[in-house]
Amino acid sequence: MRLTYQDYLQRTKETVREISVHQFHDILKAPKEKHVVIDVREKDEQQLGVIKGAHLVPRGILESRVENIVSDRDLPVYLYCAAGNRSALAAKSLEQLGFERVYSVAGGFDEWVRAGYTVKHARFLKPDQVQRYSRHLILPEVGEEGQLKLLDARVLLIGAGGLGSPTAYYLAAAGVGHIGIVDADVVDMSNLQRQILHNEEWVGRPKVESAKRTLNALNSDVKITTYNHFITSDNIMDIISGYDIVVDGCDNFPTRYLVNDACVMKGIPNVHGSIFRFDGQATIFHPGKGPCYRCLYPEPPPPGMAPGCQEAGVLGVLPGIVGLIQAIETIKLILDQGDKLVGRLLTFDALRMTFRELLIRRDRHCPLCGDNPTIHELIDYEAFCSAQAH
Repeated sequence: MRLTYQDYLQRTKETVREISVHQFHDILKAPKEKHVVIDVREKDEQQLGVIKGAHLVPRGILESRVENIVSDRDLPVYLYCAAGNRSALAAKSLEQLGFERVYSVAGGFDEWVRAGYTVKHARFLKPDQVQRYSRHLILPEVGEEGQLKLLDARVLLIGAGGLGSPTAYYLAAAGVGHIGIVDADVVDMSNLQRQILHNEEWVGRPKVESAKRTLNALNSDVKITTYNHFITSDNIMDIISGYDIVVDGCDNFPTRYLVNDACVMKGIPNVHGSIFRFDGQATIFHPGKGPCYRCLYPEPPPPGMAPGCQEAGVLGVLPGIVGLIQAIETIKLILDQGDKLVGRLLTFDALRMTFRELLIRRDRHCPLCGDNPTIHELIDYEAFCSAQAH
């Protein structure tokens, strides 16, 4: 039996769940459970406005993208188009893919507007950005929505040295819209063996200015804010405020503890990396979701027990590997994609070319993030360690 489009559409609507825009509005206004909303219109239609909170996935690519948006097939999925026809067909398709609770909004976006409900005007990439980030846009895990998240993100880098250089360079290339860089040092000739943000012309000049010039030349989309001073307990809270993620690429224990403590107190994820000779490690200290730096190392080591790169040396390409891991984890946090290094310490041995993963758990006795914390204010460990040495 041959069916017309109208026949097929009518039969489809008889088999899928439809709700009115008024029911849909009530669900969004006072949600009783977690759910997903998907706008299946084309981009030119979405430019007229969207419903707040909707994922923008045109009907033609819905089946190939939906699994990256809806991880749990038992979640309610609400679909809308312009008038409710494409969303009904899309609902049928998702049911066939095994999604249990799919709903089509009858009347669609047009009926929503006629009812006087709030419309949000969506942002879209500019034509030159579509070209620049084209390899991101074809990744279902990123797409235009994810790229806009990257452009909106604010990431603070502690250090513009060995780890900060590759991290900053690739975050800027990826389109992270606002990058802050903290470093009070100047470029030294010995830095150039590994710190790829800098070159010979900048020897003797501030690292943050060298970094800013390099990153601006790479991507004009990115705003760079520089902090050409040391981090202390007096200024760190002001500096990290307003940033979504902190990337710790510092090379000394006092700063690591200070950054960790401030991030825990502010509730900001801390993407940690460190290097020594031929070895590196990386993890994420995410307040409320995993351990902090003090869960691993409750107290700083005694002065002189942990030599730095200037005493022990470091393989020049090593920070490139660890810094790129930090960049990847930062992007995953922004996009909320993948299995992140929260509660997992990834170690790298360059001589053996091996990676190992160690599970780390929040210490309920941790003096900072434990059940009964005893640390309630920031400590300048630079002064503390100097006092110990004295």
